[in-house]
Amino acid sequence: MVKVGIIGGSGLDDPNILKDAKEISVETPYGPPTSVPVCGSIEGVDVAIIARHGKDHSIYPTKVNFRANIWALKEQGCTHILASTAVGSLREEIAPGHLVFPDQFIDHTRKREVTFFDENTVVHTPMAEPFCQDLIELLSLSAESLNVPYHKNKTVITIEGPRFSTKAESHMFRSWNADIINMSTVPEVILAREKKLHYAAIAMSTDYDCWHEEEEPVTWEMIVEVMKENADHVIKLFTDVIPKIKEYSDICVQ
Repeated sequence: MVKVGIIGGSGLDDPNILKDAKEISVETPYGPPTSVPVCGSIEGVDVAIIARHGKDHSIYPTKVNFRANIWALKEQGCTHILASTAVGSLREEIAPGHLVFPDQFIDHTRKREVTFFDENTVVHTPMAEPFCQDLIELLSLSAESLNVPYHKNKTVITIEGPRFSTKAESHMFRSWNADIINMSTVPEVILAREKKLHYAAIAMSTDYDCWHEEEEPVTWEMIVEVMKENADHVIKLFTDVIPKIKEYSDICVQ
């Protein structure tokens, strides 16, 4: 049975996209998730939504309880996760408003709990292909059908935050072959893989970080404005791709 978890970033955790939405309280060994999961359905497919930074966006990146969020979605029976996130672009061709479906990450965080296996049992999880390629392909097909500009199979670098990069750091990340930058994909994708969940990020480019000399340095206000302007694209993508996830999974099972 397919159930899709949505981890919503800025403006993309709206329970109104669900039919028959209701809150389901969940207790986890890691404390409470950052919001009470809201469960319902999209186009007949069961869905659960968690707001990554809290419903009032009051939780800064390092304090997000990533383990509780992933554990709660797994406990609710989720098999797949679509995680929306705002990102800065490190490449000219990834313009603000474009969507990106990364297939690799670079971890530049320092203070986060990055595994479920930190007591009693040591498990070394393969991480060569951290994102679900099948989901990336389905997202790409949906974006194409909706005429939404997108890029796939790119590398995201996750920094600690909450500050933005210096110009020196931004140029360094470009030299590392990172394509986009955010503060939330790690350890979320790692934990999802440990729980054997199919995970894909729907990253929305909001700015050119600070490497781009012809653009103003990024501000939070700039990010929010672009997210508001383009949130409909992501919501349409959710609505279009979620039934395809179930259809594809049903075919694969047969």
